[in-house]
Amino acid sequence: MEPRGWLPLLLQLGLMWPLGALSEPRLRVFVVPHSHMDVGWLHTVQESMQVYVTNVYNSVVEELTLEKKRRFIAVEQEYFRLWWDGVASDGQKSQVRQLVAEGRLEFVLGGQVMHDEAVTHFDDQILQLTEGHGFLYETFGVRPQFSWQVDPFGASSTTPTLFALAGFNAHVISRIDYNLKKAMQDNRELQFVWRGSRSLSAQQEIFTHVLDQFSYWPPNAPLSLSEGFNWDGEAIFPGTSPDDMYLQMQIPVTKDNIQIFTSLLVKNALARATWFRTPHVLWPWGCDRQFFNASLQFTNMDIVMEYINSHSLEFNLSVEYATLGDYFRAVHSDQVSWQVRDHRDFLPYSSDMYHAWTGFYASRSGLKGLARRASSLLYAGESMFTRYVLLAPHRFLDPAWGLQQLQQLRWVVSEVQHHDAITGTHVPNVGDMFVEHLSTGMQGVHNLMSYIIQDRFPAHSACSLCAGPEPGGHFAVVYNPLAWTVTTIITLTVDFPKVSVTDESGLPVPAQVQPSKEMPSAYDLHVLTMIPGLSYRHYSIRPSRSSQEKTGEPEPFVAKTMQFGGRLRRLARQVGGSLVPVNNDCYIVFLDLDTNLMHSVWERQSNRKVYMTQQFMEYHTNSDVWKGPVSDNYVFTPSGVAEPAWEAVRMEIVEGPLVTEIRQYFYRKVNDSEPTFAIYSRLARGPQGSGGELLCHRIEQEYRVGPLELNREAILRTSTKLNTGQVLHSDNNGYQMQRRPYRDYKNNTIARNYYPMVQSAFIQSRRSRLVLLSEQAHGVSSQGNGQVEVMLHRRLVNNDPGNLVVDLTLNDPSVVHPVLWLLLGSRALTSGLRQRSRLALQHRPVVMLREINGEIAPRGSGSRQQEAVTLPPSIHLQILSIPGWKYSSNHTEHLRTLQKGEAGVQADLRRVLLRLQHLYEVDQDPVLSRPVTVNLRSVLGGLGSVVSVEERSLTGTWDVNEMRRWTWSRRDPHHHRGNSSQPSPPPGGPEVTIYPKEIRTFFIHFQEH
Repeated sequence: MEPRGWLPLLLQLGLMWPLGALSEPRLRVFVVPHSHMDVGWLHTVQESMQVYVTNVYNSVVEELTLEKKRRFIAVEQEYFRLWWDGVASDGQKSQVRQLVAEGRLEFVLGGQVMHDEAVTHFDDQILQLTEGHGFLYETFGVRPQFSWQVDPFGASSTTPTLFALAGFNAHVISRIDYNLKKAMQDNRELQFVWRGSRSLSAQQEIFTHVLDQFSYWPPNAPLSLSEGFNWDGEAIFPGTSPDDMYLQMQIPVTKDNIQIFTSLLVKNALARATWFRTPHVLWPWGCDRQFFNASLQFTNMDIVMEYINSHSLEFNLSVEYATLGDYFRAVHSDQVSWQVRDHRDFLPYSSDMYHAWTGFYASRSGLKGLARRASSLLYAGESMFTRYVLLAPHRFLDPAWGLQQLQQLRWVVSEVQHHDAITGTHVPNVGDMFVEHLSTGMQGVHNLMSYIIQDRFPAHSACSLCAGPEPGGHFAVVYNPLAWTVTTIITLTVDFPKVSVTDESGLPVPAQVQPSKEMPSAYDLHVLTMIPGLSYRHYSIRPSRSSQEKTGEPEPFVAKTMQFGGRLRRLARQVGGSLVPVNNDCYIVFLDLDTNLMHSVWERQSNRKVYMTQQFMEYHTNSDVWKGPVSDNYVFTPSGVAEPAWEAVRMEIVEGPLVTEIRQYFYRKVNDSEPTFAIYSRLARGPQGSGGELLCHRIEQEYRVGPLELNREAILRTSTKLNTGQVLHSDNNGYQMQRRPYRDYKNNTIARNYYPMVQSAFIQSRRSRLVLLSEQAHGVSSQGNGQVEVMLHRRLVNNDPGNLVVDLTLNDPSVVHPVLWLLLGSRALTSGLRQRSRLALQHRPVVMLREINGEIAPRGSGSRQQEAVTLPPSIHLQILSIPGWKYSSNHTEHLRTLQKGEAGVQADLRRVLLRLQHLYEVDQDPVLSRPVTVNLRSVLGGLGSVVSVEERSLTGTWDVNEMRRWTWSRRDPHHHRGNSSQPSPPPGGPEVTIYPKEIRTFFIHFQEH
C-alpha cells in the first residue's frame, strides 16, 4: 500500500501536532456505527418497524454479542421502545442489558425522536426527552450524556441549554449554513463551548461538535452509487422493486479490493483530522435505514479495520469501533482550551447559495396547529389529573386508566416533534398517520377530562337560586391550567340568539351574543370569566324564557353589525380620508373606509399613534426544475417579490360591550363568491387587575387562508411607519429572542432572511414596539423598514424527479385558521406583557360542554373544594404532572432493584413532577427580571400536604446534587453571564430561589390520604 497519496495531509498534520515517537500512530479514528431512523418521513412508523427497524435491533444485538470490539449507538427511543415492548425476546433483552452495562451499546440523545430545532416549542422538546429518558432510566438505570442532533435543519441556541440541564456532557449538530461550516472547517472551529443563554451561568454551557462536510454518513465509495461502506443495501418497502436493494449495496470486501476501501477510509480520516484541534477523528458509519443486516456491515468493516490497524504506522492512524462516549472522553482528556460561543443560533440553514431551508417553517400549517393544540391540551390534562388524584376520592375514575390516556398523548406529541414531522417535510400518507395519532390521543384526554368533571362535579347538585332549566342548553366547565388568575373571554358556539348565562352561584355573568363569523345559522357567545390558577368555573347556558320582563332574568347583549361595501384594491385612490375607530381601554384601531384596511393604531398609555396596515400577499414560485430552483417542503425559492393576492375586500364591524370584532374578507377575484382570505380582529373590554391588563393590551387576530392556487406561498404583511432599521427579533422555540438584522446575499436574499417564529417576534423603533404572538410556528421576515411578514400557508407542485418518485409533495389544498395576537406599545410596556401574553395564548382556558337534559345546574362547585395555585408573575408553571414512573428516586436503590431483576412496582401516584421557569432575561424588566423565592409547600398546599422536595435534572433522571457534568477548558475567562450564578438553597428544602431564565425541575412527594 503506497502512502504517498496522502503525504501532503500527513505533513499538514505534523504541523498541527508535535511529532512523537513512531511506535504508535498519530491519529485515532473512532468509527461510530449508527442507523438514522426517521420516525415518519417517507414511510409510516408501522411500515418502518416491519421493513427494517426490527431487523436493525435484532441483528445489531446479535453481532455485538458475537464480537466484543463492536459498538453501536441507538438514538430514537420510539422505535427502540416498540421493539423492546413488542418484539424482543427475553434472551435479547438480557443481551441488551449486558451490552448497555458494558458500554458497547450506547443510547445517545435518548429522546423519543430526534426533534426539529426550528419550529418546535421547548416545552415539547423537554417532553420528548423526558419520555425517552424516563424509559431508559427505568429499564436500564442509564442516563444519556451525549446528543446526536445530526439531521435537523439548523440548530437553535435553546438546545444547548436544555441538554446541559438534562446532564449531557457534549452536543453534536450538523446542518448549519454552508458558508459558515466551510469557514469553521478552515479555521478548525467546528468544536466549541456553547453558552446558549445570555442570562444563565456557565454551568449551563455545553461542549459542541459540528459534524464536518461529510455529515453523519461515510464518504462515497467508487464501487457503487451509494454512500460508501454500506454492505446491507437498501431496505425494501412495499411497492418498490427488489432490484433497488442491490443498486445500493456495496461490493463485499475481498483481498483484491481491500486497498480501495482502506485508501478511501484513510484519506477521508486524514482530511477530517485537518479540521479539528485534537488527534481524534469522529467517523460516523451509517446512514438512513442502515444496519438492518448488521452481519454484512460488521463482517466487511472488520476486514477493512484490521487491515488498517496492521499498517497503522504506515498510515499514521489507528481505527476502532466506538461510541460517542468513547470519542468525547478522548477529546476531553486532551485538556484543550476551547473558544466560547454566545447565545447566537445557527438559523436559518442554507445547504448552498440557491437552497435556503426556510420553507418548512410554514409547510403543512394545519399539522403545525394541531400539534400545538395537542400539546396545550396535554398541559391542561396533566395538571387537572394531578389535582384530581391528589385531592379526590376516586368514585368513577380508575387513576391507572387516566394515566394511560395521558401517556398516550405524551407519546404522540413527542412523536410529532420529529424533524420530518412538525416540519411538514414528509409524504402525505405519513402526515395522515401523524394526524390520526394526534386525534386519537387528544380524544383520550378529552374523555379523561370529562370523567374528572363528572366525578368531581356531579350534575345533580342543588341550585336554590336557579329555576329548572329548559331543554337545549349547556353546562360549561372552564378550567384554567395556568398558575395565575386569568381574566379572559371564552367563546362558545350556540344555536339560539336569546340565552341566559349564569355562574355556579346562579348569578348572571357578562356575556355577548352575535352571528357566527363562518356559520350563518349559528351564534358566537362571548362570556367574560375570571379564573384563579388551576381552578374551575361553572356556567349554565340556557335559552332565555319568552318573557324576560316577568322573570327578571338578564340576557346577553346582542352585538350590532355594521356592513361596509366592497373596495377594489386597484381603485383605492384616496387613503385615510374617512376613518372609523374601534376602541377599548388600551387601543383605538382606525379603519380606512376608502380601502377597508387597517389605517393606524393609537396606543393610549404612551399616547402614540402608529400608522399600520395589513394585507395578504403571495410569493409565486417556479415549478420546473429544468428552468431553475424550485420551492418544496423544505426550501423557499420565490421567483420574485411578493404580490398582492386579492382584488377586493369587504368589511363588517360587529360591536358589543365585551368584544368588538372587525371582519375583513379578501377576494382573489372581484367576482369570487367566497373569500380566499379573511382577518377577524378582536378588541376586548374587561376589568383591570387579575390579568385584565393582558386582555386589554392585545389585538386578537384569526385568519382564514386558502385554498391557495398552485405554487403560491401566502403571507400576511403588516406595514408600519416605525423606523426599525429592518431589524427583526424572533424567538428560539418560545424560550428566548434572537436579533435578526436584514442581510443582503448574492442569491436568494428574500428566503435567507426568513426565520422561524415558534411563538413570538417583534419589530421596534426607538419609542415603540410591535409584537406578534403566535399560536403555532410560522416563517417570519422583515423585508422592508417598518415591515413584518408572516408566512401562513404554502401550496406547491414541481417536477423534481427525486421528490416525485417518493411522493414528497406539498400540494396542500386545505383552508387554515392561524391565530396571532398583536401587542403595541413602548419597549417597557411590551417587555412586561409579552411573556405572560404568549402563555395566555398558548394555554387558554379549556372549556368542556355538556348538554342540559333536565338536570339542575350545579351550584357552588366552582368555589367549593378548590384552592388556587398561584405563582408570582415572573414564574411559569411549566409542568405539573404525575409521570407514573416506577423507579426509585434513589439511584443506588434503583440499580439494586434492576440487578435483582425484580418487576417494577406500581406507579407512584404521590410523586409529582414539577417544573418552574423564570420568564425574563436578566436585564429585561426592572422588576420582573429579579430573582424570585418560592415556598413550594405553601404554593402547592391546595393540592395536599407536601412531604418532601427533591430537585432533579431537566428530565427527572438525576438528583442534581449527584449530577457531575464535565468541565471544559475555555479561552473566555468569564464563567457566567448576568446574575444567575448563585448558590442553591439547601437540598430538599421547600424554598427555592429562581433566577432569570432558569428552568428548575422537582419531584414533589405528597402525603397519602
